[in-house]
Amino acid sequence: MASDRFTDFANTGQTRWILAALLLVSLIVPGQAQTRKYLVLLSDKANTPYTVDRPEQFLSQRSILRRQRQNIAVQTRDLPVDPAYMTQLQQAGAKIWFPSRWFNAVLIEASDAVLATVRQLPFVRGIEFNRALSGARRSAEAEPVETNASRKFGNVAALSYGASQSQVTQIGADKMHDAGYHGEGMLIGVLDAGYLNADRVGFLKPLFDEKRILATYDFVKKETSVYEDDSHGMSCLSAIAATSDGMLYGTAYKASFILLRTEDAATESRVEEANWLFGAEYADSAGVDVISSSLGYTQFDDAGSNYTYANMDGKTALCTRAAQIATQTGMVVCVAAGNEGNSAWRYISAPSDAVSVLAVGAVTSAGTRASFSSIGPTADLRLKPDLVARGQGTVIGAPDGRVASGDGTSFATPLLAGLAAGFWQANPRLTAAQVTAALRRSGSQFTTPDVRLGYGIPDFSRAQTVAETLKSLAVYPVPFSDLEPLTVSWGELDANTALDATLTDLAGRVLWQTRTTPPGLAAFTVPDIGLSAGMYVLTLVAGENKRSLKVIKR
Repeated sequence: MASDRFTDFANTGQTRWILAALLLVSLIVPGQAQTRKYLVLLSDKANTPYTVDRPEQFLSQRSILRRQRQNIAVQTRDLPVDPAYMTQLQQAGAKIWFPSRWFNAVLIEASDAVLATVRQLPFVRGIEFNRALSGARRSAEAEPVETNASRKFGNVAALSYGASQSQVTQIGADKMHDAGYHGEGMLIGVLDAGYLNADRVGFLKPLFDEKRILATYDFVKKETSVYEDDSHGMSCLSAIAATSDGMLYGTAYKASFILLRTEDAATESRVEEANWLFGAEYADSAGVDVISSSLGYTQFDDAGSNYTYANMDGKTALCTRAAQIATQTGMVVCVAAGNEGNSAWRYISAPSDAVSVLAVGAVTSAGTRASFSSIGPTADLRLKPDLVARGQGTVIGAPDGRVASGDGTSFATPLLAGLAAGFWQANPRLTAAQVTAALRRSGSQFTTPDVRLGYGIPDFSRAQTVAETLKSLAVYPVPFSDLEPLTVSWGELDANTALDATLTDLAGRVLWQTRTTPPGLAAFTVPDIGLSAGMYVLTLVAGENKRSLKVIKR
């Protein structure tokens, strides 16, 4: 579900590892009992036929390589749901929509009677939020025909001339292009409400001519086509991918893309958060490098499902938890902060409250905050938004082929996602966490951040300077926390160099230690070992190289 006050524009050959997750569902026919959708949480993966030693069973080669480059191990969380549990859910009468590897859960559609049976199954741990994620439906024909997308996304004014230069130069993407980085070889996953006419408009024609749309999927309708629904995603895509001489150029217009529809613009329900989760898992499996998502969640059609500001704490909202896991698989995740700055809510929306995502706010062409751009901090007082880009008068593409302008953090987000892709292309040895950190540190107000613009406007050239420092020894964040664990990378070390790490308290007592021999970048994350707030000493030894430094837990 998208934030219902977005003021953005909108008009109303996949491989085995993807197909295995996309299950068919039967339509409800008139006369059947009312059904709702529930995310059923499962107890374990004890008898799954999948193993972490054979990730090629459920991850693409590109996804596996992305992890290996960043020294990210495949773990139990990555394993698919046990097929036997899926079968038993079906035998209980539930209609299966999608499974979730990360949450070990299955989205089902069920009547009250079937749900009661499902709850009694021995492997069912519970129901997400202990409630339905969508309202009752009597039949497929009962779904609303007209859309309320304009309420979510707003409108756009047409332009008769090209004016995209200022939004590109504002974040230094022109310098990135001059240096030869346009997103070549990078894979960007876009999660949105639809991509109306993306396969027909001239400014996206090279994407299709060069076969750089690698996959599409619609999690709302369970189909592969995404080009006949809402156009919000198409306009967001244009901010990254458009090529129209003298009119509009995206920030990473030579990248490849996966287009995923997770949002139903006609409704506001938590099932769209579940769709966001499935979309992020799909992106992970496909080997996506950067996720761009201009969707936010606070209020729903069912007011009883509404979030409060206290829920914007980085660990409550379903999509927020999904977004955080997505970053831990080695993807850079860019999400819109929201357009509630002028409303009673004011604050950021989920999943932009996730610790490790880049929450993107909006500024004008002059670099001042757009009044509608949502502000921080998070409910647990972390800085958000992270960065800002042009979100007022952003030059984008319209579904009729025109070049147009739009307002919203929705359009600032893909600008920054394209910058992230090109910057990572220029610095392939960096991890996703380092790319995120470098872009934050490149912000125009990194030394004086605030809750309105975060670290400010990023810049490619400044990020390049930061990247040089990260290629040596980098330990971040400072301070670290349970939500944002301590990460170490030592770019000076050669691949397959043994690295010993020891964490002690100030009295010298060993609290944790490990040895890693990474095949690529020497990097690791210190696991959660229940540390109290305070200062610790981290010692790193690699051959004759030894470093000791103090780190702080908050």
